[in-house]
Amino acid sequence: MNLLDAMSAYVRVAELGSYTRAAEALDLSRTRVSRLVMELESHLGVRLLQRTTRRLHLTEAGESYLARAQGILQSLEEAEAELGAGSTEVCGRLRVNGPMSFGTRFLSPLITRFMLAHPALQVRLDLNDRRVDLLEEGYDLAIRIGELPDSSLVARPLARCRLLLCASPEYLARFGKPATLAELAEHRCLRYRTASGSEWQFGGLRLAVQGPLESNNGDVLTQAAEAGLGIAHQPSFLVTESIRSGRLVPLLIEEASVTIGIYGVYPARRHLPAKVERLLDFLAEAWGDPPIWERELGL
Repeated sequence: MNLLDAMSAYVRVAELGSYTRAAEALDLSRTRVSRLVMELESHLGVRLLQRTTRRLHLTEAGESYLARAQGILQSLEEAEAELGAGSTEVCGRLRVNGPMSFGTRFLSPLITRFMLAHPALQVRLDLNDRRVDLLEEGYDLAIRIGELPDSSLVARPLARCRLLLCASPEYLARFGKPATLAELAEHRCLRYRTASGSEWQFGGLRLAVQGPLESNNGDVLTQAAEAGLGIAHQPSFLVTESIRSGRLVPLLIEEASVTIGIYGVYPARRHLPAKVERLLDFLAEAWGDPPIWERELGL
């Protein structure tokens, strides 16, 4: 038994409350994680977890050991980061999380380029629109767009994008072009599903809108807008090609344009690993200011 591997498996199971989620975070099979925890318990001579059909419970010994194990693993991680900070070589494993639509367009191609430049690096890139817990799920870095909640994480600004109102020429020919933001209330609006519900925000102005389609995916709304279903309020990186080709027309550019940030978010630590720092530098330079997805829009 590798004691550090077993300790890491136990800590992940305890933190996530699930063998399945721990296995995903560690990129191991569920069977392997379960075996590592059982071997650790055998090595220590105590039961760390009480297993039921519905959930896991830490024993008193498990609670005590968890705190010690977390401290040991954190110290090892900091030691590795400190050594890596003085090295110019980018290597090892890197887990990155990003939003789906932005990630497929502007993150994954750059990750590929970065890996080609650093062949000793192994990357796991997960794309979804869920706010992952970096610490619990084992991510080194997440790319996040928009307002960030207060947390212990470090957020480095990398780029920006504008939120744009747009509609197809066919929709505008049929329903007319809104002359003011207030007139949006009279139009068919395609809404991204968020906690704010049916409101669109333009600076300090919150505007209640209605329409036939609501979705949690920006690509769905872009395609619907191109088809003439309504007006969309989309980040520029999603509608650049549609505007350039004439499939969508930007509306109320000065009044409706809202700028939001794109950030690299990572756990706070005394020494940032070289692989994370170099990737952040690479992304910031590649996306640029103005960002590559807005340079040809002429807005």
